[in-house]
Amino acid sequence: MTYNRIISEVSFSKAVDIKRLGFIIKAIESYTKGDRKVLDVGCGNGLITMELGKIGYQVKGVDISNKTIDKAIANNNLTNVTFEVADVEVLSIQDVKYDVIICSEVLEHLKEPGKMLIILKRLLKENGILIVTVPNGKGPRELFITKPMQWLKTNTPQIWVIVDKVKHHLGYDGKTEQSDADDLTHIHFFTKKKLNKLSSDKGYSILKFGKANFLGDVFPFSFIMKKSLKLQYFDCNLADILPHYFTCGFNTVWKKNNAC
Repeated sequence: MTYNRIISEVSFSKAVDIKRLGFIIKAIESYTKGDRKVLDVGCGNGLITMELGKIGYQVKGVDISNKTIDKAIANNNLTNVTFEVADVEVLSIQDVKYDVIICSEVLEHLKEPGKMLIILKRLLKENGILIVTVPNGKGPRELFITKPMQWLKTNTPQIWVIVDKVKHHLGYDGKTEQSDADDLTHIHFFTKKKLNKLSSDKGYSILKFGKANFLGDVFPFSFIMKKSLKLQYFDCNLADILPHYFTCGFNTVWKKNNAC
């Protein structure tokens, strides 16, 4: 089953999330063969995990958040999909390797993303792929929304209380469909150059760079676009033709440098 055949059935409601899922599925189909064993690291509510399970892959979703894993387990009815509250460092001492590892919207939240990548390398088969998606640290969303909001929250708590109430009133609760985790703070802000260096330093090569969207996650455009999936798709397509500096996120495929 291909991405196009399941697109009308996916759990995500935003075009940028559906685009990310499509990138992941196409990467798996393009770079791997056979019965793929997939690990979804930082799986959150398990939406990507379950979408891959619908296709027929054996998928394990792990997260350190009990809250999100409980939700994922409650929504899962697939026998080829499992969820577990687990740290990847614990998984790395088990004698199991994966054809595909997904690390979607995770690295930006970690204090030591490089440490995570080293562990994932041990879990990845020699010919396997690592799929990494992260926000563009100098893209529109991070520059105009994430960084200012995090600065306000840290440095002006009294103003933040007011801003937070306005956000909630407009329907922005700080959560995503992908994760209900309590803390979604962005610690690292990756550019294309930084991603290339990080991958190289940790023994990987990046096979493919994809783009997310342009202004779909930037207020006030997001307030307008969330009412129209067609506008969101237009925004995603626009990101594809603009220079990479203008995308809100990167979708990437990595492989191990086996000599490392």
